[in-house]
Amino acid sequence: MFHSRVKALHQAQSNPLLHWTNLTNLQTYHTLRRPNKPNTKPRRERPHRAAAKLLRKPIPFVSDVKQTHGPEDALSLFREYHEMGFKHDYPSYSALIYKLARNRNFEAIETILGHVRDRNIHCKDTLFIALFQHYAKANLINKAIQLFHEMNTYNCVRTLQSFNSLLNVLVDTDRFSDANEIFGRCSQMGFRPNSISYNIMIKGWLKKGEVEEARKVFDEMLERKVQPSVVTYNSLIGFFSRKGELEEATYLLEDMRQKGKYPNAVTYALLMEGLCMVGKYEEAKKMMFDMAYRGCKPRLVNYGVLVSDLGRRGKIEEAKALLQEMKKKRFRPDVVIYNILINFLCKEGRATEAYKVLIEMQVGGFEPNAATYRMMVDGFCQTEDFEGGLKVLIAMLTSKHCPRLETFERLVTGLLKCGNVDGACFVLEEMENRNLELCCDVWEAPVVAACGEDSIAGDTMTEVISAH
Repeated sequence: MFHSRVKALHQAQSNPLLHWTNLTNLQTYHTLRRPNKPNTKPRRERPHRAAAKLLRKPIPFVSDVKQTHGPEDALSLFREYHEMGFKHDYPSYSALIYKLARNRNFEAIETILGHVRDRNIHCKDTLFIALFQHYAKANLINKAIQLFHEMNTYNCVRTLQSFNSLLNVLVDTDRFSDANEIFGRCSQMGFRPNSISYNIMIKGWLKKGEVEEARKVFDEMLERKVQPSVVTYNSLIGFFSRKGELEEATYLLEDMRQKGKYPNAVTYALLMEGLCMVGKYEEAKKMMFDMAYRGCKPRLVNYGVLVSDLGRRGKIEEAKALLQEMKKKRFRPDVVIYNILINFLCKEGRATEAYKVLIEMQVGGFEPNAATYRMMVDGFCQTEDFEGGLKVLIAMLTSKHCPRLETFERLVTGLLKCGNVDGACFVLEEMENRNLELCCDVWEAPVVAACGEDSIAGDTMTEVISAH
């Protein structure tokens, strides 16, 4: 049992409250002149640091580069400002790099980073943390590791935050052996792991199903006087809940209470998810009353667990009814809740109904995110409504979101099959703008359909496509 290893913890002292200046009341104050000090000068109150940041003038290039549509436009704007005599410094370079990273133009990023290093421009670690995440999304993990080791060469001090960020990227991309190796050398790098570091490693071991190793990390935390947080407990409770070991998960819940760690809505959501997995939906729903009784107000994440379970079991109407029940209790469903419902509707081939839910979401004041659009485009493609998928794609691109390559491929193939050549060309142009290409296998179906049984024409088309 996991609790056999749990040791006594000391409650953390609460941090002192920070008193912030009300920015709306900022003004210049003058001292009253005293008769015996006729030469006293008016004293000006210094603005609060947060206020000073708000009053700081925006940098023209940084403001303009955010409005550009693609990496080429951003690079051209950078050159234009340089030619006009504008001196680019860290804010300019970082804004440009962020723009290039979002468009996955990593070749240009390396060039820009070279300029940054040559000019010895002082950089913040937040820039590199963002690049770790973008490299991870593009499956360029080795680049992220290399950049972490080279941070000092960019006039930037490696911090524990950047160390933890790299650890998290490695764990999330299934490069746990690299994460474990780097974690083992943390003291050599001058870092003392904090609760976040240990939480990431516990998450990694649990992801591999190595609960004994996770226990060792937990014990190490206690030995080094690093207090486990609610996140630590949530990782363990979530693991046992998903394994169906609810007794162990419930014990951990009681243990964290005894140690002065208050369970949050996520803690209860994980337990509710475990109950739903073993078919105890009603008990999961009842837990929302129990948590409220114990002083933890239910959140949308708890309703999300119930909506997901209903959708997974095909009880869409009950899921819709639960949404109405939420609204009566003054809980506004957010994008995540709507996405859950849209996802299950699309999976059941009910893309038209899912689209109505999307409209309802927008009317309620919530903007669809990238996941919403992707599910809708894929949902329309699944029902072979490629015209509907194209409309959603246009809205998606207008909102500056981008589908996966697979979604682009399905849409191009479908539009060509149904004879919408203009629509297919539009999608191909958008792919080209994002440096995405269709592979030969994807071209095979529309080529065969276009050429019919003319095998020679088909072979010729295949040869032409291969050449490009």
